[in-house]
Amino acid sequence: MPELRRFDLNLLVAFDLLMQEQNVSRAAERLFVSQSAMSHILQRLRQQLDDPLLVKTPAGMKPTERALALVEPVRAVLHDIERLIRSPEDFDPNTSQLSFVIAATDYIEVLIATPLAARVNVQAPGISLQFRRTGTSFPSTELEDGTVDVLLGFEVMLKPPKPFLCETLFDDGMVCIVRADHPSVSATMSLEEFIKLPHMLISRTGTSGGQVDVWLAEHGLERRIALMVSHFLSAPLIVANTDMILALPRRTAERFTRIAPLKIVPLPFELPPYNSVMIWHPLREKEQAQRWLREQIRQVCRELA
Repeated sequence: MPELRRFDLNLLVAFDLLMQEQNVSRAAERLFVSQSAMSHILQRLRQQLDDPLLVKTPAGMKPTERALALVEPVRAVLHDIERLIRSPEDFDPNTSQLSFVIAATDYIEVLIATPLAARVNVQAPGISLQFRRTGTSFPSTELEDGTVDVLLGFEVMLKPPKPFLCETLFDDGMVCIVRADHPSVSATMSLEEFIKLPHMLISRTGTSGGQVDVWLAEHGLERRIALMVSHFLSAPLIVANTDMILALPRRTAERFTRIAPLKIVPLPFELPPYNSVMIWHPLREKEQAQRWLREQIRQVCRELA
């Protein structure tokens, strides 16, 4: 690209004005330079493009065939440059028709999908939301190319790598739920009772694990998983109709007690809180629409807290 390095791209603006006016004086006025300065610019254009470009005739200055052939390509280049350096258009949620994709765990979707959809429907009736279930691997590519706008879930499970931006939305603690009339579980339970009970586990990957099992393993203990399901939807009805116990985050447990005859029982041991986080790519950090979406999620999570 040696020719491009030698060419002064600022001359293209002057060329465009000269072609529009076909008059050095008028072009100088529009470029806010003197006539002699514009004549000097025209001379530089002639040297760099190796063509007279504008030629004096009895009817005034006329462009050469080479100049005429360059008019549209130069105008297109200037338009592209202007579009690149122009400030981004203001985002107006009242009129926007954008669609946002939120990758989230079942837990987060249960908590925020309803209030977030209601909030967006009031503030931005033309905007649509799509919740997508998180996979087993971190969606680096999807966040980078914009296929996914934000990722929501537990930080300890998502483990966001650099350079992704991560913000804590709220924390939650683990509790247990059992059916309201469970024959052997009262308001509290001992660790021994906890181990003896048949357990239900919600696992989207089909594998056991998590903080509960890690704590038990560290203390030489193990619980019996009697049933494993991959979705939250079936969990409250199953627990309400069996003697199984389910350990899960408190906020989800509270919602389950509203739709099924269940009661919440504290874990017989302490676990560190789960931090629920929002993750996005630095490329989306300054985009107005993305900032608006993240703020709506923050507001919903503040209300949860």
